[in-house]
Amino acid sequence: MPIKLPSHLPAYSVLSREGVMVMGEDQASRQDIRPLRIGLLNLMPKKIQTENQFARLIGATPLQIELSLIRMSEHQARNTAAEHLEEFYRSFEEVVASGEKFDGLIITGAPIEHLPFEEVTYWDELTRVFEWTQTHVHSTFGVCWGGMAMLGYFHGVKKHLLDHKLFGCYRHLNFAPQSTLLRGFSDDFVMPVSRWTEMRRDEIEAAGLTVLLHSEEVGPALVEDTAHRALYVFNHLEYDSGTLGEEYARDLAQNQIEGADIQLPKNYFPADDPSKTPLNRWRSHAHLLYGNWISEIYETTPFDIEKIGLESTDLRG
Repeated sequence: MPIKLPSHLPAYSVLSREGVMVMGEDQASRQDIRPLRIGLLNLMPKKIQTENQFARLIGATPLQIELSLIRMSEHQARNTAAEHLEEFYRSFEEVVASGEKFDGLIITGAPIEHLPFEEVTYWDELTRVFEWTQTHVHSTFGVCWGGMAMLGYFHGVKKHLLDHKLFGCYRHLNFAPQSTLLRGFSDDFVMPVSRWTEMRRDEIEAAGLTVLLHSEEVGPALVEDTAHRALYVFNHLEYDSGTLGEEYARDLAQNQIEGADIQLPKNYFPADDPSKTPLNRWRSHAHLLYGNWISEIYETTPFDIEKIGLESTDLRG
């Protein structure tokens, strides 16, 4: 089954060219099934790129997915055209006012790692999002800063600022091969990382949470929070092949202005040569993780979407 997108959303044509099945509103309305309703709270500055990345992953399953794009109500995006936001996004306040519920919600990262959570301009609204997920979302997936923020809010686990950027492709270990969320995962695999902060395994486990994926170099990567029906991933399996290279070029350009010390993304360019095209070594695991998450939602979400938040708080219960 395809993912349902507005036919003039940029992701529609991008995914169509890649062979991902997509359908518009008219075609979807003729299918007598209930699609899984997945929301994307997009906090990234390059919103179209992020839309493409996540739509590609959640649209690759056999299930029909209805993707809803959500933005913060007051925060004004500076890197995406206002016309795009006006046409394709709804504010969180509009979503709340509608009373609708979602089978899944992805909360993306945001380039504000250096700020304490409470100093983020939209923190108060974001905490309302977190609370809202407990009654209106069956399963929430917090990505990078979004996952750290949820972990901090619900469990008081702190993020720690690093003296250097963790940047590149790092090997990770599968701590829970029996987990249905990691079905098909290798014992050892590569994941893109791009962050200035970390969450620490001992503090996460002390909060009673389970670390599913971990790296000896860059720490925990995937955490399961069954009490809040949530997953937190601190790295970027959704990245395209060239995303780290684009970040490197951006950092180099910024360096000309600020004079910062820019490091080459580790284990990314062949032979550490930026003139060579990087190989994507994480794509299969990206599809596995998000496909497993979608399958888990399909198997456990109520058929009557209005019952979300009224039944068991355990995703598998």
